[in-house]
Amino acid sequence: MATMTKKYIDCSEFPSTLNCTLRISGTEEEVLRAAREHAISTHGHKDSPELRQQLQGAIHSET
Repeated sequence: MATMTKKYIDCSEFPSTLNCTLRISGTEEEVLRAAREHAISTHGHKDSPELRQQLQGAIHSET
């Protein structure tokens, strides 16, 4: 059985007036989907290639 490295994104790493502390972890696909939905619904971002690229660059591997 192959082991999968969990990924995460931490909303507190982004400047925000909400001081959001949400941390999302899972597979890279899950993290990207949830982070995109969170950015749109909670922070009012528009879905765009730029947003997706920014989120992709903010993903970390869990140790």
